[in-house]
Amino acid sequence: MSDRRDIHERVLQAKNPAELADAYADWAEKYDADLVGEMGYEAPRATAEILHAALTSSDVRILDAGCGTGLVGEELHRLGYKRLVGLDYSNDMLEHARRKNVYVELLQGDLTKPLELEAHPFDATICVGTFTLGHVGPEAIAHLISVTKAGGLVCITVRDEAWEQDDYAATIRALQDEQLMEVIEERHLTYIVEEASSCRVFLMKVN
Repeated sequence: MSDRRDIHERVLQAKNPAELADAYADWAEKYDADLVGEMGYEAPRATAEILHAALTSSDVRILDAGCGTGLVGEELHRLGYKRLVGLDYSNDMLEHARRKNVYVELLQGDLTKPLELEAHPFDATICVGTFTLGHVGPEAIAHLISVTKAGGLVCITVRDEAWEQDDYAATIRALQDEQLMEVIEERHLTYIVEEASSCRVFLMKVN
């Protein structure tokens, strides 16, 4: 098994935040080349385009939650969005995101806990590649909603394995029942080409 497959497996099998942070620290330097260039990680581009199609202006403040090295930020910047804020648990990944020069601000934070950003709500929030096994669970969807303006959009990917194991469907139903948000679009897309994996993409409007 190649080095990139070894470290990808470490990421997927991480049992706690410390293990995950260590894996990403080791992978940060080669993350983009491995995941996008070699493995065919399609979710960042596809999800950015879904959010783009739903927004009516490029002059919006967007939170890229779990931004990693900035793959989603690059796509959104290419589409004309300049008011991007990135947030990630790994300082090593944030350092690589900083080098891309597509974010106006980068923050270190833990999506498994409530985000202390409520004083400056975002017009939209996007979260790609984070709702997967060993990363962040469905309870964090509420954290993303809480930092997004009423009428704003939240767009997330959920890897298929996590969807089944962690019962995201129940969380999404509950959030809608509580009238915190409404799902306005759902798609099923390719996640990583090499491993033939797929994900669900949810576009939600915050109430």
